[in-house]
Amino acid sequence: MRTLIHPGLLYMFLVVGETRGPGGNLRRRTCIHIQKGPVPGEFSVTDVPLCILMSSPILQLISDGSVVYAEALWDHVTMDDQELGFKAGDVIEVVDATNKEWWWGRIQDSEGWFPASFVRLRVNQDEPMEEYLCPLEEGQNDPSRLGMCLGPSLPCKELMRSNVINEIMSTERDYIKHLKDICEGYIKQCRKRTDMFSEEQLRTIFGNIEEIYRFQRRFLKELEKRFNKEQPHISEVGACFLQHQTEFQIYSEYCNNHPNACAQLSRLMKVNKYVFFFEACRLLQRMIDISLDGFLLTPVQKICKYPLQLAELLKYTNPQHRDYKDVEAALDAMKNVARLINERKRRLENIDKIAQWQSSIEDWEGEDILSRSSELIFSGELTKQSPPQTKSQQRMFFLFDHQMVFCKKDLLRRDILYYKGRVDMDQMEVVDLEDGREKDSNVTVKNGLKLCSRSGDQIHLLCVKKPELKQRWLRAFSDERRQVLTDRETGFSLTEVQKKQAMLNACKSHPIWKPKAVTKPYYDFLVRQKHPSLPTALPQQQVFMLAEPKRKSASTFWHNIGRLTPFKK
Repeated sequence: MRTLIHPGLLYMFLVVGETRGPGGNLRRRTCIHIQKGPVPGEFSVTDVPLCILMSSPILQLISDGSVVYAEALWDHVTMDDQELGFKAGDVIEVVDATNKEWWWGRIQDSEGWFPASFVRLRVNQDEPMEEYLCPLEEGQNDPSRLGMCLGPSLPCKELMRSNVINEIMSTERDYIKHLKDICEGYIKQCRKRTDMFSEEQLRTIFGNIEEIYRFQRRFLKELEKRFNKEQPHISEVGACFLQHQTEFQIYSEYCNNHPNACAQLSRLMKVNKYVFFFEACRLLQRMIDISLDGFLLTPVQKICKYPLQLAELLKYTNPQHRDYKDVEAALDAMKNVARLINERKRRLENIDKIAQWQSSIEDWEGEDILSRSSELIFSGELTKQSPPQTKSQQRMFFLFDHQMVFCKKDLLRRDILYYKGRVDMDQMEVVDLEDGREKDSNVTVKNGLKLCSRSGDQIHLLCVKKPELKQRWLRAFSDERRQVLTDRETGFSLTEVQKKQAMLNACKSHPIWKPKAVTKPYYDFLVRQKHPSLPTALPQQQVFMLAEPKRKSASTFWHNIGRLTPFKK
């Protein structure tokens, strides 16, 4: 055994295994990160396989032939064959980290460049260590060696848990400083310059980051109470995450606003006085050399990182540990928070599509669809009959949360829809009908279902062509009720500003033009409408292709919106 000691270097790693090729050339060295600082005096050269001190740990590890792993914080989607694509949570082998911004990595058989900011190095590099540790666990080697990672009294798993706890505390303190710099370095200075910034602009650029800052200070204070500085591995932090899980939902507003913040900031940065002003703010606050949009991305990154940290903490927490159940529950809770934020972001991205859809419908009447709804559940063509009327009608139905809209196709141009009415789903019960004569209306139905108002004054008989399509509609009605209940439980709702902005965007996206053979009542209707119906950039024939059951896989025209955001895998 021998020890490599380099004077003045800061990081210490324990090498627990080496793989050498022909001729004794080092091919791989497996290391565990021990601590920052000098080698402790109690370390024995004969007890420890190898101790290495280094100033640039990742470069030193790679140059020594060690396998270094990083974990993806979010998706890297690329069409460049020289870049490495991956999803959040993927583990990447870092092959070259010479460039601080772009690293070269490998996932199975794929290699390529990827942004270093999209990943984080694992707290420890234990994945390739399994080959070494398994024999110890099976008793094939001296098990006493397993306790020599940081002295004779601290087993490996407890050491790893200490590392994760320390990382959580360290990153949390850094994050608080970061938020403080934004609030005091930028927002405070911006408010002094009323000639340059309105309150509305500041709200758009910075969102609710001040609210996040106040919450995170409270959260860190609770974490510090549960943190054991002398023995980090016995700290119990899981309960802290559980206690504040609902408060983390304030990140939803920030994440939803972030694209608007980037757009507003981009417009301002085209003017030199704003460029100089923001740079002066950064220098006065002595912040690192990153642009403001980079600083504003940090809360989005942070909320994505919590589940990763808790997953790693759970991995190194013994089931007998007092913190185990709380950490396990906290991991589920933070995953749910991330899912909720991601779902809300997707829903908000949907509303522009819904507003555009409404603007394409001729003769729209009543309130805007966004006044009550924010999600298209299902759509398709049904045969409708509403007693006491006996005549059946072919209509296109669009089921949203809280309501269902039905329209008529134009007789000559089947790609044009005319508004014919809506059904309040909050007041309706759905009944599955057997084939044959329906007793209340005395009408023969096949593949039918009935919508009955709870007051009994409305009845709608709906029929489809195939039994399987009927089942799909029944599932859709169940999904609609489930969606409404979930929104009520999570407190999701659109603000008036969001509704108005979506309708305004729909109006702005299309020039006002007069359709061929337009009649006077159409213009009378435009005058009466709060939000005029306008031609849409999305032709209605495309809506039919996507809304009706298709030969290919069925999907709605906004079903996949938000699929490539940082929060989805």
